[in-house]
Amino acid sequence: MCGIFGVSGHAEAARLTYLGLYALQHRGEESAGIVSFDGKRSHAQQGMGLVADIFTEQSMRSLRGEAAIGHVRYSTTGSSIERNVQPFLANHRRGTISVAHNGNFTNTVSLREELEEAGSIFQTTMDSEIVVHCLAQSKVKDYRQRMIAALARLEGAYSLVLLLDDILVGARDPHGFRPLCLGRKDGAYVLASETCALDLIKADYVRDIEPGEVVFIQKKKLESVKPFPAVKPAYCIFEFIYFARPDSNIFGQNVYQTRKRLGQTLAAECKADCDVVMPIPDSGTSAALGFAQAAGIPLEYGMIRNHYVGRTFIQPSQGARDFKVKVKLNPIRDVLRGKRVAIIEDSIVRGTTTRVRVNTVRQAGAGKVCMCVSCPPLRSPCFYGIDFPSKKELIAARRSVEDIRAYLELDGLCYLSLPGMLQSMPLPAEHFCTACFTGDYPTPLPKKITKDILEKRG
Repeated sequence: MCGIFGVSGHAEAARLTYLGLYALQHRGEESAGIVSFDGKRSHAQQGMGLVADIFTEQSMRSLRGEAAIGHVRYSTTGSSIERNVQPFLANHRRGTISVAHNGNFTNTVSLREELEEAGSIFQTTMDSEIVVHCLAQSKVKDYRQRMIAALARLEGAYSLVLLLDDILVGARDPHGFRPLCLGRKDGAYVLASETCALDLIKADYVRDIEPGEVVFIQKKKLESVKPFPAVKPAYCIFEFIYFARPDSNIFGQNVYQTRKRLGQTLAAECKADCDVVMPIPDSGTSAALGFAQAAGIPLEYGMIRNHYVGRTFIQPSQGARDFKVKVKLNPIRDVLRGKRVAIIEDSIVRGTTTRVRVNTVRQAGAGKVCMCVSCPPLRSPCFYGIDFPSKKELIAARRSVEDIRAYLELDGLCYLSLPGMLQSMPLPAEHFCTACFTGDYPTPLPKKITKDILEKRG
């Protein structure tokens, strides 16, 4: 996934960006970075780990200037190493370029080969670096046209914030896969992946950056262009199901209310014979509340989350995932002992994490354990910015629902249907990308995909 943030025209640009990244920490825990521009030169502070661990009062003082961009990362293409930390900063004959990217380009391999043939020397393994080389190789003098020409070469999913010296640029791909919104604070413009970041810095939400739109912001003035032909929207439906914070609005709609509706629809489709409904905190909580209210079954917090442990789904290795599952959630035995429990989960990806959780509930003394999932089975990898792995790692791609139930050692398993999920969405069904459920991709996929990309693609 990744979270991106940018500010232009504010004396505290870097500090606002720091707070924005804090609010977006759920979108990536591997690394974080901020680049600012003071009118003459760029300043950067980056590192591996969480926002709170990377930035200090001393480092924040070094990030001078009224323009800044920031990024929190989890890797989908490119290794989880320090040289792949974003924003990516480069110096060239026309000044400095800084890029923070959320999404994945689908033509990475062919475009990278083309750029290298033309003389580019890549410093990282990230697809995001491609943007810098497209800009640097361009012979167009006007920075707006240069930016548009670079974006025209990209295929796939991107929400981008860039600094071209002191010019803040925001861009969203024509399908609008990833969210990006525009806010204002003290007359300055702000760009953010989610509105929760605007809330934290007390910025006013203005609107979403539209699919295919590019905005150029300099000295508190904004210019908007829509240079690309309109295409069918393909908003990532999994943003609503799992990734975005429930207090955010994405694609113009509230996440919490949507997840609650998913739970209500799930209750209508899955008749749970149980005593208590139990969410997997925190992403399953909203759906569990909707489920419990619709089913008329008490909601109990049978597991308590340790909030000092990161999100298991976005850890870079399976070993780290398994360990953090055990550290992250602890059962309340007095709530679960002897009860028929319906666990509400937002999704099942590989199944390994879920199996550990089910085992934990059983060991706590539950008499019967069922699971209801607030989305359909995930059967196809994502090529647009979420770390759904190759088909061989997706449990639903190679097992039936009954086989998954047996593997997870559940007494019952029910997934929300595809029509039920789409019916619960706040926007028309045709606005969403559902490729991870259906295998029907909204854009042409590349013929040339390396083994690394296929295994790490998000």
